[in-house]
Amino acid sequence: MWSLHPEYLDAKGLVAAWREGLLAQKVLAGQTRGYTRHPQVERFLAMPDSLAAVSRFLHALVDEAEIRHYSFNRSKIVAEPCRGRMPVPLGQIRYELFFLAGKLASRDPERLLTPLWTDSLSSPESARLNPAFRPVPGPIAAWERNVRDIIVPFAEPGTVP
Repeated sequence: MWSLHPEYLDAKGLVAAWREGLLAQKVLAGQTRGYTRHPQVERFLAMPDSLAAVSRFLHALVDEAEIRHYSFNRSKIVAEPCRGRMPVPLGQIRYELFFLAGKLASRDPERLLTPLWTDSLSSPESARLNPAFRPVPGPIAAWERNVRDIIVPFAEPGTVP
């Protein structure tokens, strides 16, 4: 589930984020026993109202889907969105930009040529985020997995765990 604004995602990424977000919502509502240990659920559990937090995340995905004339069912979102935003460390934002750019290089290389991407890759601090998040100083998030062997070109020294 990307911290980046959904406009960065290609069609496949947007649909996957929607599905993962809905699954996280089920976990947070206690409607499934699977997926409960998924590391990204931690970011929602850290919020006072985790269902409202995931709701805000999901609403941003639906908004982007509507702009693209996709048909996501907003009624699947079970809670009102929170007003607060979850913190996301700048190291995490840099990591996600690098990781998603790698995926798009093979799936949708044209997308990487847009001003949104070229500006963000040249200045990761200017990247737009899903409205559910707010940037804070810090390294790659502790819940992120499998980053030890990945070199993130935008990472500050010592930010890769």
